[in-house]
Amino acid sequence: QVQLVESGGGLVQPGGSLRLSCAASGSIFRPNAMGWYRQTPGKMRELVADITSGGSTNYADSVKGRFTISRDNVKNTVYLQMNSLKPEDTAVYYCNANWGIAAIEYWGQGTQVTVSS
Repeated sequence: QVQLVESGGGLVQPGGSLRLSCAASGSIFRPNAMGWYRQTPGKMRELVADITSGGSTNYADSVKGRFTISRDNVKNTVYLQMNSLKPEDTAVYYCNANWGIAAIEYWGQGTQVTVSS
């Protein structure tokens, strides 16, 4: 049973930083792409950033230059370093990963990030 367990969310002031982590367990295989999405009430879930097993990255325009995604392929863990946080970054952040040729997707349970003074 594959599981994605997120950690690192919380409350931070504008301009502050947070680091999210997501550890994948339950598979002996390395995930293909791993990534982070976010969602606010009434809006669709949107991609924040993703990273392939080879390390290629992709970012939403709104976070470029502020967020950095990385992964540890030994630990099957993906990280999201979030700097210069803005109130509009407030959302529930979800970890996503897929495995195999069929790219079967799994999601984490979500972690709340609140940017407020």
